[in-house]
Amino acid sequence: MRGKRQFKRFLLAVYRFFTVFLLVAFVTTCCMMLFVSTLSETLGITLTRENLNAAAKLTFWNVVLISLLLGLLYELRRRLTVERPVRRILEASQKIMKGDFSVRIPQPRLGSDESFGEIIGCFNRMAQELSGVETLRADFVSSVSHEMKTPLAVMQNYGTLLQAPDLPEERRMEYAKAVTESCRRLSDMISNILRLNRLENQQIYPKAEAYELGEQLCECLLQFEQVWEERGIALETDIADGVTVCADAELLSLVWNNLFSNAFKFTGVGGTVSVSLSADDRFAVVRVKDTGCGMSPEVGAHIFEKFYQGDPSHASQGNGLGLALVKRVVDIMQGEIDVESAPGTGTAFTVRIRRFPDEHPEKNR
Repeated sequence: MRGKRQFKRFLLAVYRFFTVFLLVAFVTTCCMMLFVSTLSETLGITLTRENLNAAAKLTFWNVVLISLLLGLLYELRRRLTVERPVRRILEASQKIMKGDFSVRIPQPRLGSDESFGEIIGCFNRMAQELSGVETLRADFVSSVSHEMKTPLAVMQNYGTLLQAPDLPEERRMEYAKAVTESCRRLSDMISNILRLNRLENQQIYPKAEAYELGEQLCECLLQFEQVWEERGIALETDIADGVTVCADAELLSLVWNNLFSNAFKFTGVGGTVSVSLSADDRFAVVRVKDTGCGMSPEVGAHIFEKFYQGDPSHASQGNGLGLALVKRVVDIMQGEIDVESAPGTGTAFTVRIRRFPDEHPEKNR
């Protein structure tokens, strides 16, 4: 295969040489004929057959030499400015096809076609993006595997214990409850992974409809009534009436449920959770604050990452996907989310949502 390729290159080089030769021969012959004819008429010189034969031979070898030099220069330029960048691009493409996303192509030197520089620049950016995606994919698979192992191990262990024939009924119920809880956690994690994947791949498109945001916040809060009553958590609300938004109610409910769940989860017995809603002509602002353990700036910088859990003591109550979902939904809604927190002083999330989407510019004025 390699021999055939080299033979084809040789034939192509010969073809290019003869093309240059014929072009140079034609141009040189025309110039010489014009020169000789003008010289003969001007000086009145009669050219003999011997003179013409000698001039023709000299011209022929000059044409051969010039064609050879031009052909060599053309071939050298072509190898340096065309074949070398193409070969580098092909070699890098083959490495990427084999999974090596660290490959980068150096920019061509001066004299090369600018188009190759643009192509190589785009190729390097593509390789960089693919490298980042591959890193995220590997981290995601590793995190999912790790998160799944814990509930599966719990179910396996308690399932083995449940097989004991002389197990007391009280223990049997306790173990069965642990298995059920692990199943629920695993099911929630898989549901959140699928939902987050659909959001990130834009397979879920917001269905905007007008509704009162205050009523939705109250309905979401009522789902945690048993939690705040059992733990003696004080609930403070300052929810403005009549705040209408045009948004996807189902997606926004994910935001409020996750924020409320975190607030009650990290607030100790006797603590306080406050929820407020205010609005102007363009934005609705929801603030969820708790008096829980808070978090350091280092933890706060990563809370919107998948599977990140700043407090390992609450790992059994979640899977680190809730705030990643929240951030993605807020971005889709063209909103903003900010967090303020410090260790020992609690955490406050502030969500700003456009009251009306961009399709209603007159509402945003």
